[in-house]
Amino acid sequence: MTGFLSPNFTARRGGHRPSLIVIHYTAMQSCEAARARLCDPLAEVSAHWLISEQGAAEALVDEAQRAWHAGQSFWRGRDDINSHSIGIELANNARAPFPEPQMAALEQLLGGIMTRWNIAPAGVLAHSDIAPGRKIDPGLHFDWQRLERQGLALARPIPVAPEPGDDFRRLACRIGYAPGAGDGDLLQAFRLRWRQSATGPLAPADLALAAALARFDVDVAGAGA
Repeated sequence: MTGFLSPNFTARRGGHRPSLIVIHYTAMQSCEAARARLCDPLAEVSAHWLISEQGAAEALVDEAQRAWHAGQSFWRGRDDINSHSIGIELANNARAPFPEPQMAALEQLLGGIMTRWNIAPAGVLAHSDIAPGRKIDPGLHFDWQRLERQGLALARPIPVAPEPGDDFRRLACRIGYAPGAGDGDLLQAFRLRWRQSATGPLAPADLALAAALARFDVDVAGAGA
């Protein structure tokens, strides 16, 4: 682990290779404060990478190791997301937009990680995806469509009509969200990733987009393992 800053890691359980990338924001007032916490043994949290607002990317934990970034989480049948993922923290106070240098650095980092570990765009997730109701990062200001345009996140499909009997919960669970999450939490997590400008109760547009996503088999696309 020479050259890595955080002592907060273990071996990946079950011998898993990373098949997911989880994007977070730090929700702290400075990158320096976030780095200190992510490297504090008493905090028992970490991530593989931290990117400052100015675009400096720091390796905190070896990508081959299990960093402690996901917490209680779930995605497509997996409930130890730390053992299946690489975590990237973006220094952000949870209210501000993400600056251009930071987004450019994230794009470069994502491309390298996806190549090194053969992770498909469908394997790039928000923290809110894997922890509905508990986490909302990277939040409403994060530009997912920018990543989609470069093949660094799953591109949104053309909405389709749901099959008979496919309510939103059923569709969300087929996409990968936790079956135990509340209806409101599922809708919030879905919109944070796919319909950031949407508000109010469940709408036909939510159902149509969820139906299209549910038809996309991310495991076949290379995001499972």
